[in-house]
Amino acid sequence: MRDPLTALTDAFTSFLFGKVETTRLPVRTSTGQAQAVYLPTAAPGLGDSGVIIGREVYSGKGYIYDPFQLYGQQLPAPHWLVLGESGNGKSALEKTYVLRQLRFRDRQVVVLDAQGEDGVGEWNLIAEELGITPIRLDPTAALDHGIRLNPLDPAITTTGQLALLRTIIEVAMGHGLDERSGFALKVAHAYVNESIVERQPVLSDIVEQLRHPEPESAEAMNVAIDDVRAWGLDVALVLDRLVDGDLRGMFDGPTTVGIDLDAPLIVFDLSHIDRNSIAMPILMAIVGVWLEHTWIRPDRKKRIFLVEEAWHIINSPFVAQLFQRLLKFGRRLGLSFVAVVHHLSDVVDGAAAKEAAAILKMASTRTIYAQKADEARATGRVLGLPRWAVEIIPTLTPGIAVWDVNGNVQVVKHLVTETERPLVFTDRAMTESSRDLAADDALRAADLEAEQRAAAFVEQHVPDLGGSSESTVA
Repeated sequence: MRDPLTALTDAFTSFLFGKVETTRLPVRTSTGQAQAVYLPTAAPGLGDSGVIIGREVYSGKGYIYDPFQLYGQQLPAPHWLVLGESGNGKSALEKTYVLRQLRFRDRQVVVLDAQGEDGVGEWNLIAEELGITPIRLDPTAALDHGIRLNPLDPAITTTGQLALLRTIIEVAMGHGLDERSGFALKVAHAYVNESIVERQPVLSDIVEQLRHPEPESAEAMNVAIDDVRAWGLDVALVLDRLVDGDLRGMFDGPTTVGIDLDAPLIVFDLSHIDRNSIAMPILMAIVGVWLEHTWIRPDRKKRIFLVEEAWHIINSPFVAQLFQRLLKFGRRLGLSFVAVVHHLSDVVDGAAAKEAAAILKMASTRTIYAQKADEARATGRVLGLPRWAVEIIPTLTPGIAVWDVNGNVQVVKHLVTETERPLVFTDRAMTESSRDLAADDALRAADLEAEQRAAAFVEQHVPDLGGSSESTVA
């Protein structure tokens, strides 16, 4: 029973301003019943084991991802495709992901760094911070005691060497080897491996044997020696480019001693190679096969192979075939392949459409940053994304992406810590003024304050949404 003065005051207020809002009585209920009040805004997460990527945009939950933890239950394959136009956060995601994975002792990462800044690869700063020297493949430096990788390294099996030689030649020629050229290459390779035992065979040995084949090579097929020499001439000319042409120095000698394949992070700096030249897919093929036989081992370590500008692999049918084998083989030995591509149309409409589709099928995780509307629709068709995800891709702001983890589709904001920021954003001095930096700092502070308020609200009102990341690596 209210006192008379309060009743009189409420009546007078109601007369002047209309009916006042009533006070609701508290309701006591269970969480099972109350969940109907809060409509679902996001799909379930991926668990709480692994590295934290950021926050799911609609629910604010921490988003945690690790292909090794998810493999077998939620992921049929641990491979990952990252798509999006430049400037939207792909590079920042890759770098923070690697840094966070390396906090686990059983992780090893190889990066093919094809983008350069100030004469070095963009991963150079992270390598320096970790005390690691990048393996810089540079045709000019190679002539002056630079890094060499030998396609005929004894660590690679004989079958692997021959497959690699064929791939190099086919990529350079732009078509497959015919039977006669393939035969000339096979007999030259076999003779070199059998006759040279006191040192590592090198490419110049193959070129010499193709130019001057042994009589027994012709006798084995009952053909004239001049025919065998003619069959191998085109092959010799292609390989001669690696020996005495514009790519000389990187592959025409024994593998450089001292490359540390036990380091937690191995960076191949390819920034001095023209990304649009035929050298890049050849280089990736050689590095990929060399790593397959020297780096991947049955030692229970979890390995990540991250490739920048991966369209050089997926868009070449010959290189793609090599990497298909690597992905299938590596899956049994704990390998996660991460391919970074700007546009899916770069590969699905190319000469290697069949091989590209096979590699894309192996990538059970797909992360898509902002793209133009037509590109987003094409990407959605190829990857089978839901309509709502395709529609929001063109509207995404930098740092936010659509994640599709074997059908679990969510929108995720990638978060970068202050410790990681100077290692991740390495091009800001070239792209931003001091005024831009001040504005960015102000926006970042406001964003951080908003996130803290949201986190406090979640902690106070919905505790089970905020506690899933305590056991993760952030």
